[in-house]
This record gives sequence, structure tokens and C-alpha cells, in this order.
Amino acid sequence: QLQLVESGGGLVQPGGSLRLSCAASGFTLADYATGWFRRAPGKEREGVSCITSDGSAYYADSVKGRFTISRDNANNTMYLQMNSLNPEDTAVYYCAAAPASVYSCSRYEYDYWGQGTRVTVSS
Repeated sequence: QLQLVESGGGLVQPGGSLRLSCAASGFTLADYATGWFRRAPGKEREGVSCITSDGSAYYADSVKGRFTISRDNANNTMYLQMNSLNPEDTAVYYCAAAPASVYSCSRYEYDYWGQGTRVTVSS
């Protein structure tokens, strides 16, 4: 059974850092497009950063230069390193996977989702 499990969320002060992890089981992450999405209070779920099956990365404008997506194929795990966090980054963060043919970070194209991990940026 295909499963994605996020971890690493929490409370952090503005300017701080967090690293989110997404552990996959039942499939090989490297064979899929995978990504991080978030849903802030009162807003729709949005794509934060995605990485295609060939390793190309996409970042939303709001996180460019601050967030870095990566995959550890040996451990079948995806990460999101988040630096210089600000209150606008407060959200529930989800990891997701899509068929290898997907080359976008649109939530509508991702079929498999984790349960989410909450990130709160506040002083």
C-alpha cells in the first residue's frame, strides 16, 4: 500500500529554520514526481516546491531562496529545508506524489497525499 508520512513540523520563531521529512513506503519516490504543498488558515492548498522524476525542482515565488527540496533515494525520503521562516509560512504542510509524467506543482495532478504536519511561525 502506497503511504506518505510527514514529520518535522512545529513551532518556530520568525527567522528560524525547520526541516520537514516525508517518508514513503509501498513505492519508490524517485519513480514519481513528488512535492510539498501547504494550506494556510483560510486559504487553498498551494504548491510550495516540487521535484520531478528527472530531478528538476520547482519553487513557488514566495519561498525561492529560502526553501530547498531534496530527495534521499537510498532512504526513500523527501525533505524540505525551510530557512528564514516568517509568519506567512504558517500552514499545514503536505507531501504528495504524482505519476512520473507530471511536470507541474499543481495540486490537482497529485494523487497520493500524506496526512500533513503543522508549521507555526510565531514569536
